[in-house]
Amino acid sequence: MEIQPQQYPVMEMFYSLQGEGYHQGKAAFFIRLAGCDVGCVWCDVKDSWDASKHPVLSIETIVNSALAHPGRLAIVTGGEPLLHNLDPLTTALKAAGFETNIETSGSSSMSGQWDWVCLSPKKFKAPLPENVSLASELKVVVFNNSDFEWAETYAKQVGANCKLYLQPEWDKQAQITPLVIEYVKANPKWELSAQLHKYIQVP
Repeated sequence: MEIQPQQYPVMEMFYSLQGEGYHQGKAAFFIRLAGCDVGCVWCDVKDSWDASKHPVLSIETIVNSALAHPGRLAIVTGGEPLLHNLDPLTTALKAAGFETNIETSGSSSMSGQWDWVCLSPKKFKAPLPENVSLASELKVVVFNNSDFEWAETYAKQVGANCKLYLQPEWDKQAQITPLVIEYVKANPKWELSAQLHKYIQVP
């Protein structure tokens, strides 16, 4: 599916609260771009993977949708948003007064102008080394015990000021959350990201 430079396949856009990581609890406009080549088995937005199933929207449409709400934090997610050239989108969002955040696996080349980069590396397709150093926040989804050791390998690679989060995989949260709590208590450089939005039942 060929996407024109000023257009993007969008699975959904919505205004809600950021439920994860450093910006948890903040009002934000979410732009979920379609298309993903990572394919996490536990992904909760698998409908985003096939870009051809979703409408292609102009940057003007996306920005105007964001401007319809009072918050000025825009979070670009996916899918894997870095499959697309995000320079034009972030230029337009910033011109409209938005702070720009991205959540990415980091497995494709970086584009866009970002105030905050949430790197969420996946075992299914590793992040590019040059993207790891750009992370403002490292957020590792914990699916089983081996993920703690795996998370530490990336904690050693990010910058000294990068925030570190461990997030229980939602479908196993009853089992995994107590393990994450104990790990954070023993390794206090990490913090718990508990997917607040799912507990308070907002998008």
